[in-house]
Amino acid sequence: MTETQGFTIWFTGLSGAGKSTIADLVIPELERRGRVVEPLDGDVVRTHLSKGLGFSKEDRDTNIQRIGWVSSRVTRHGGVTVVSAISPYEETRQAARELVEEFGPFVCVHVHASVDECVRRDTKGLYAKAIAGEIKEFTGISDPYEEPTSPELTIDTESESPEESAARVVDYLEQRGLVKAAVAA
Repeated sequence: MTETQGFTIWFTGLSGAGKSTIADLVIPELERRGRVVEPLDGDVVRTHLSKGLGFSKEDRDTNIQRIGWVSSRVTRHGGVTVVSAISPYEETRQAARELVEEFGPFVCVHVHASVDECVRRDTKGLYAKAIAGEIKEFTGISDPYEEPTSPELTIDTESESPEESAARVVDYLEQRGLVKAAVAA
């Protein structure tokens, strides 16, 4: 690997687990180290790239396939894609991995928090609506979340801060030679 090799970091986990929070801390650190980064946040992607898709298994798979394809293109051209998407199904995550790995590394980061903790953190009230039956096919409540079988990293956001989690991700990338070590100011 070289520090100019494109790669994808794929944060997966339940809604409210902390995927976007950690990604938002990792991205500026990668940019500070000279990497060109394209964030692909699940909510933003659904607004632009996957508008009109619902939450059936087929639509979720299509959404993740699209994110995987875009990630592979960015990786191919030497950029870094930081994906923050629930991506609940192992088979579809593996398909995204295969697309990306044709051009560079795929780093799966399982961001773990219990359903109870995600319900407690829920600022949008989505879990309450899902529990009340107002939202159908909600991951972790009425639809499954298949934990990754072999992620490169697993982060438990109930036991460490977002800053600690982000530092673990960046340390892993340094160890793999994907980013330069931090330079003291």
